[in-house]
Parts: sequence; C-alpha cells; structure tokens
Amino acid sequence: MLDIKFIRENSALVKANSENRLAKVDIDRLVALDKERRKIETEIDNLRAERNAASKVKPTAAVMEKMKKVGEEIKVLETELAQIEPQYRELLLEVPNLTHPSVVVSQNENDNPVVEVFGKPTKFKFEPKDHVELGESLDLIDFERAAKVTGAKFYYLKNELALMEFALIQYVLDIMIKHDFMPFITPDLAKQEILEGLGYKPRGESTQIYNIKDSELSLIGTAEITMGGYHQNEVLLESELPKKYVAVSHCFRTEAGSYTKYSKGIFRVHQFTKIEMFVYTLPKDSESAHLELLDIEKEIFSGLEIPFRVVDHCTADLGAPSSHTFDLEAWMPGKPASLASLSLRRSGPNRGEPNKEGKMGDWAEITSTSNCTDYQARGLNIKYQDAAGDKHYVHMLNGTAIAITRTLIAIMENFQQADGSIAIPKVLQKYLPGNLRLIARAKK
Repeated sequence: MLDIKFIRENSALVKANSENRLAKVDIDRLVALDKERRKIETEIDNLRAERNAASKVKPTAAVMEKMKKVGEEIKVLETELAQIEPQYRELLLEVPNLTHPSVVVSQNENDNPVVEVFGKPTKFKFEPKDHVELGESLDLIDFERAAKVTGAKFYYLKNELALMEFALIQYVLDIMIKHDFMPFITPDLAKQEILEGLGYKPRGESTQIYNIKDSELSLIGTAEITMGGYHQNEVLLESELPKKYVAVSHCFRTEAGSYTKYSKGIFRVHQFTKIEMFVYTLPKDSESAHLELLDIEKEIFSGLEIPFRVVDHCTADLGAPSSHTFDLEAWMPGKPASLASLSLRRSGPNRGEPNKEGKMGDWAEITSTSNCTDYQARGLNIKYQDAAGDKHYVHMLNGTAIAITRTLIAIMENFQQADGSIAIPKVLQKYLPGNLRLIARAKK
C-alpha cells in the first residue's frame, strides 16, 4: 500500500496515477476518512490521557462521575472509529503503486512497447498442429478424464510430458542456484491478510483467488504470495540484503472473466506448477535487481530456444502493486492471431513484426517480472535496519522463472516435426530418461 501521509500531501498526483492505471478509487473520500479517523484518534488519546491523570490522585465523587462520562465518550468514539476503519482500509488497499517514470502512459492495455525480440516466429514446411492436437495424438494430455474427475480447465499430463515438467523444474533450479538464489518449496495456501498486504484482492466477484470456506486461508495463485509473506513483520539487517529466493509451488486461479480470452487446452487453467523468483533488496538497488530478474528470464528461454520478445507494460496494464513490469511473450504457432498482433503496437526501434497472415500464430505471455518498490513491504510491515540503526521499508520484487504449462505449449508447438513427433530442446535432454531427444508414438 502507499503511505497515507504521501497520499494526503500529494492527492492530485495520486489521483492522476490512479486514473492512468484505470484504478477506480475515490481519493477524496480516502483523504476525508483519513482526516476523520485522525481526529477521532486524537480525541480518544486526549480522553485516555485525562483518565490516566485522574487515576494518579485520590478521586472525589465529582471526579469519579466525570471519569465515568469520559469512559462513555471513549466507547462512543471507539465505535465511530471501528465503523470508519474498514472503509478507510478498503480504499487504501485500492490505491495502486506509484508508476515508474519510464512507463508509457496509456488507457489501452494492449499499448505495451516491445523492447527486444529474440529469435523469429517459427516457420513450418507443413501444416502445424496446436498443442491440443499434439497432446492427443502423442498421448501426452488427457482433458476428458480430468473433466470427469475434477471439472473443466483441469488436465492430466502423461508420459513424456509429465517427465518434461520435472525436467523443466530441474533445468530452471540449476540456473537459479548458479545466480545465488535460495530454493524453496512453499505452502499452497496463505492467510488472506498476506494476500491483502501484497496488494491482492481475495474477496469479491472478480477475484482470481480460490478461498477456503469457513477459514481465513486462500489457495495461492503464485508463490509471490508465500515468499512475499515470508518476512512479514520482520526487520532485516542492511548487511543481509539482497535476499534472493526461488520457489516452486502449485498455483490456483479461478480465471474469472477469462471467457473473452484465449484459453484453449492448457493455456489458461485452474491449476499449474510455477517457479517464482522473489527478491528483498535495498531501495537504491531495486532497479538493478529488476533487470537481473529480467535477464534470468531471458537466459532461461534463450536456453530453451523458444522465440520470444520482451514487453514493457503501459500504465493500463500494470497490476496494482507494481511500479514497473516486463513480460516475456513466447511465439506460439497454434494460438490464433489477435487483433493486437495484427497491428503495429507502440514500440521502440527493436519492435517485433506483427503476424501479417491474420491466421494462426501469436505471441503470448510466459513470464512476468515486477518491481513493487516498498508497496508490498508497507502492507506487510517488512523493514531493514541500516548501519546507523534507522529503519526503512525494503523493496520487494518478483519474477516468473517458469510457468510450466505455457512453457510446455511453446515447446510442443515450436519443436513439432513433420511426422507429428516433438523434438526436445537440447538443454532438457540430460534431465530426461535416456537423454530423450524425441517424443513420438510407435505406428499402429
């Protein structure tokens, strides 16, 4: 969350920033509630001070009567404060982070600059299949039985594709350990106070979060939640920073409202495995830490030889906690081309070429990395102590090392062969039984 003192003193700036990010929050109402809240708190403090002073002298009947009235006044004010607090906190949590100065201001969430392109969209001398067709023909994915057992948007990975999930995990962990990240396996649930502190909304009709009935627990949509809450209410030492963590977890998302988005096969599902990078760092180092996370994402997908491009989020496409976000978008030959891809998106000199055929093949998000500055640290009360003994909020950053299902799609569709088999990226072969190079099925 933002510092209420900053909001109070810079309400025009905060309003403009919220509007640029399409955040519908009533800043004037927030400031008014804050003023009323502070007024009541001051009155309560003054009355308590008066009562404490009276308790130190021998009471008279008149003083006792007065203190009784003071106690009643305190109760009335505390009731008023209790009514204001939820409204105040709800509005405060809706205020997005301040936006990095380099971010493009746009009301169009598709207006994201393409800043780098690695490789070229894969071309085939045959009619390529999408990952669903490949998964069915090679007996790699079972949607029908998953729907029977669990419901729509769940799946079974089978045979080589199940093994490839573990190969991808080990491949990525090897890279992360090389970069001095500490590995974790995290819980798949977290308290709702952790989600709220990080800037997520676990309640409401539009939430993407699965909540556990009759409890304060929610299934996590990313290990950003469990790793972000890891140091809640702690004071770290400056000498300890940065703390660089990498976490493996399952991720659960309701995908509410996703009916208008591409969701075929395992592209948009309710459960998947993901490896998340998380960094706690000094404010002066957070921008360089953000670029390090981006460089690691590029290293991972360059190693897999998957064509991808780097996209810089505009204001309309930023999540509330983020000050600055980059995505990696992989080329997926089986994804229908979107209108956004058929037109030239705002970009610099290294912009990617749009799909001019208007048929199959499009870019799709596979990773994201965000610098959340002190927004999440303030929400979870995570600070560091400098050499002088002063305490400050840390900066917190996150980045997807790999989201397994979308990476599997990119591999299957880009590495498919004319005979219907799938070649396995060289960097993964050593992690598979017998250094497997090809996924194929014997002809019947």
